[in-house]
Amino acid sequence: MATAAKTSAAKAPKKRKKEGMMKQVFKRTCQNKLALLGMIVMILLILLAIVSPWLAPYDVTEQDFDAIAMGPSAKHIFGTDYMGRDIFSRCLVGARYSLSFGLICACVTGVLGNALGVIVGYIGGTVDMVAMRIVDIITAIPGQLLAIIISSALGAGFVQTIIAMSIGGIPMSARNSRAMCLRERQMEYLEAAYSINVPSGKIMFKHMLPNIVAPALVGTTMSIGNSIMGAAGLSFIGLGIQPPTPEWGAMLSNARNYVTQAPYMMIFPGLLIAIVVLAINLFGDGLRDAMDPRLKK
Repeated sequence: MATAAKTSAAKAPKKRKKEGMMKQVFKRTCQNKLALLGMIVMILLILLAIVSPWLAPYDVTEQDFDAIAMGPSAKHIFGTDYMGRDIFSRCLVGARYSLSFGLICACVTGVLGNALGVIVGYIGGTVDMVAMRIVDIITAIPGQLLAIIISSALGAGFVQTIIAMSIGGIPMSARNSRAMCLRERQMEYLEAAYSINVPSGKIMFKHMLPNIVAPALVGTTMSIGNSIMGAAGLSFIGLGIQPPTPEWGAMLSNARNYVTQAPYMMIFPGLLIAIVVLAINLFGDGLRDAMDPRLKK
């Protein structure tokens, strides 16, 4: 009798362990070939940016006076600029600055904007009205123009550029998270939390915030590309990273006077910016589709 019971238990199908949300999202994202390609390109570029000082064949400030404004060759595969500096080395090291702009600005706007949106959406009333009118005023100014104004006031530099790019992104992030919080306020689990006098801070950041993390994460990911483009634009007009720091936008700015004589000076950093932004957008689109509840099986 005991043997029969053991045999039937062995034949019984094992109960599948329920997968976590993040694991499911990761699997669905990997099933999207374009999103997977974008994620791989992003990871490779980030790794290259980290090890770029050791991979670069030349120092970014080293000048080769025998190869000034020389086109791509075996010695300098991306050519040299008007000062004889190796463009390939400068592009590698410049990835650290351009990618840092995108990642840091996205994190700052995501954290501050979503926290502000949760607080405003939960409190409501006069606080909500005043905060949203301030957001309306800020968002009425074009993002790049606002970044130029702030950068002009603060001056050029790495930290100043991050501040200038982040301030313009916080209102939009706050508006999106507030809209999601207003929807969450109607849910029954919050009514239950109100009924047992759960503290407001706990309701906002332990109950409401986790339920809006998924769409907020998608928005934050998509903002990385915009931040990289915005920072490159500031550097291009002389308000971002200053020479001789090899940031991609600054490299484009330095090469614009030589676009007819040496177009490769602009082609390579411009191509890298395009590849990074395209990879981030592909990954962001795939992540949005993977987090869409209508696509869950």
